[in-house]
Amino acid sequence: MVHSCLPDLGHKSAMASKGDLRKQTKTGGAVTEKSRLPPFLFLLGRQRHFGHGGTDTMRKAADVALSALLILALSCRCALGGYGMSLFAAQTSPPDPCYDEHGNPRRCIPDFVNSAFGKEVKVSSTCGKTPGRYCVVTSAEKGDERTRNCHSCDASDPKKYHPPAYLTDLNNPHNLTCWQSENFIQFPLNVSLTLSLGKKFEVTYVSLQFCSPRPESMAIFKSMDYGKTWVPFQFYSTQCRKMYNKPNRAVITKQNEQEAVCTDSHTDMYPLTGGLIAFSTLDGRPSAHDFDNSPVLQDWVTATDIKVIFSRLHTFGDENEDDSELARDSYFYAVSDLQVGGRCKCNGHASRCVKDRDGSLVCECKHNTAGPECDRCKPFHYDRPWQRATAREANECVGKSIHCPPRPGAAVSLS
Repeated sequence: MVHSCLPDLGHKSAMASKGDLRKQTKTGGAVTEKSRLPPFLFLLGRQRHFGHGGTDTMRKAADVALSALLILALSCRCALGGYGMSLFAAQTSPPDPCYDEHGNPRRCIPDFVNSAFGKEVKVSSTCGKTPGRYCVVTSAEKGDERTRNCHSCDASDPKKYHPPAYLTDLNNPHNLTCWQSENFIQFPLNVSLTLSLGKKFEVTYVSLQFCSPRPESMAIFKSMDYGKTWVPFQFYSTQCRKMYNKPNRAVITKQNEQEAVCTDSHTDMYPLTGGLIAFSTLDGRPSAHDFDNSPVLQDWVTATDIKVIFSRLHTFGDENEDDSELARDSYFYAVSDLQVGGRCKCNGHASRCVKDRDGSLVCECKHNTAGPECDRCKPFHYDRPWQRATAREANECVGKSIHCPPRPGAAVSLS
């Protein structure tokens, strides 16, 4: 393959007319002649068409300069014999985060994202499949008189529906959209939200913003095998021992830092709307400061799927009083935003994740690594065992690619 030290100008002449350039730059989405020309060549091309305002001398000078630059480009192409570097590579190609300015490998990681955004959430309950009433309880502070404003939830009316898509859509605090469960699904029954991330992620936090009061008891689970098996991530409850057989706020040590704990924080009924529950996967874990050298925590934060189970509703204790129907219509789960913050898991060997031919999300592996998470060395690069990259060492796989010799009689390209 022949490389030029100037960008390839294509088969069309760089001396195209102004009208041709206009036509090319109006094509949608395709690379245009205007964008192919280096900036100074394009400007000189325009210099030739100043029209009546320019002089013949200026036009001739521009022609000469442009011709000289084109000749230089062709000369450079020949002199380098097809193996030269583009003079404009620095302008057109951003640096690869996986290599330093000298071409040496270094650890690289994908961008931090909300991996839940725009993804489908499977829920066990949504109001409105059978149109019905729900009531919103309001009171300024604890102890104030409560009022109930009732509305209808109806799946056949977009203005009155609260579908699960609202969990992961764009969260606008000035125009909240909330998923909402059916009324009064109380312990021992529960409501679950299940989110597939589509690939292994290293999860930093899981957060939920509520339109209803926060649950009295709630659990977060993760899967590392696309939902085949689940392990607990975190428990929230005012009654940890009773609900989950866990002590409240247990001390995390190096011996149990890969285990879920239960806490009564974020379980208060107030605020009645707008409350937040945010679980940080590494908070309080002793080895978090040395994450690169902690396989236990690297495994702990890895997930392909997240499941949230709302186990018990908060109530004011009036669900069994005379007007219990009105009270029961006031208790449900409603969430405006579900976020899962983290990075596509690539073990320090890729700076981004892309869709493969099957539409699956995979790491764009560097450092001679391969696999969906860059978790192995690519063929013929086994001179040292695969390792995760760290801040100090890229741990590039080492070896040489094997090129098969041409078949007898086959044509060989000399370019």
